[in-house]
Amino acid sequence: MAKKNDTIPLILALFFTLGILGVGAWFFLKQSDVPPITVGGGNSTPTQNTPPSNSGASNPFSPPATVAQGTTVRVSGSTSMVTINEALKNRFELQYPGTAVSTTASGSSEGIRDVLAGTADIAATSRPLKPEESSQGLKAIPVATDAIALVVSKENPFSTGLTTAQAQGIFTGSITDWSAIGNNASGMIRVINRPEVSGTHQTFKELVLNNAAFGNGDNFTMMEQDATTPILRALGRDGISYATYAQIANQQTVRTVPIDGVTPESDLYPYLRPLYYVYQEPASPAVEAFLGFAGSPVGLETVEGAQE
Repeated sequence: MAKKNDTIPLILALFFTLGILGVGAWFFLKQSDVPPITVGGGNSTPTQNTPPSNSGASNPFSPPATVAQGTTVRVSGSTSMVTINEALKNRFELQYPGTAVSTTASGSSEGIRDVLAGTADIAATSRPLKPEESSQGLKAIPVATDAIALVVSKENPFSTGLTTAQAQGIFTGSITDWSAIGNNASGMIRVINRPEVSGTHQTFKELVLNNAAFGNGDNFTMMEQDATTPILRALGRDGISYATYAQIANQQTVRTVPIDGVTPESDLYPYLRPLYYVYQEPASPAVEAFLGFAGSPVGLETVEGAQE
C-alpha cells in the first residue's frame, strides 16, 4: 500500500509540471503575435523639416564607410540651402578627416550651370530640373522639404494673414494697396522680388502664382542678387517678399504671413516644396561619397537640425 500511495503524488506532480509548461508555451506564442513598437508613434507624415518620403528611394548612393584623404567636394547653388550645405559640410569633414567641402550660393540656375561647366561637383537647387537640363545628363536627388514663407517687417501695420487669392493678386500686380486686403494698413504695397536666376523665384511662380507672370508695376522692385538679408532690409513699413522659411524663422525684425490661416510650420501650409542636390552622371567618387552621406541616418539628422 505504501508504494501505491507514493505513486499518486508523483502522477499529480507530473500533471502540474506539464500544465505550467503548456501555459508558458501559450504565452510565448501569443507574444510573438504582438506587432513591433514604432518609434515616434507611427506618424509617418513628413513635415517641412524632414526629407521627402521618397528621398531615400531616389538616392542611389550608399553611405561611405571611409573617404580618401584629400577628397574635395564643391557645392554651388540655391541660397535657400545655405544652412543645409554648411551643416552637411561640417559634419562630413568631421566624420571623414582630410576631406574638404566648399560651398557657394548664387542661385539654383547658377549652381546648375556651374555643374555643367565643371566648376562645381554638386548643385543645391530649390526647383526641379528642367527637361533641357536633364537631357544633358544631370540627375536630381531630393534632400529635404521646405516652406516658402511670405514675409513683412514687424514695422508693417499689416498684422493679419492673406488668402491664396490675395497672395496671387499682390505678386501679379492686381492688388497694389494694403487697404484692398481688409486690414488697418493702407498705402502702396511694395513687392520685393527675387531675380529670375533664383530657384525660389521660379518655385514661387509655380506654387503661388500658378505659373502666371509676376507684376512689373512701379511698386515692384527686382533684386539684383538672390540673397535674403538684403531683401529683409528692403522691406520697410510697406514691403512684402518671400523666402525659404528656414532663413527667416529666427529673424527678429520680420514676421511671416499666414496663408488661409495656416503658418509655414504646419504640414497643411500650401507653399511646400522639395529641395534637391543635382549632379552630373557618371558621378565622381567624391560626389558619390557626399551624396551617400547626405542620405545616411547621420546626414538626414544633420539636414533636419539645419532647418530647425
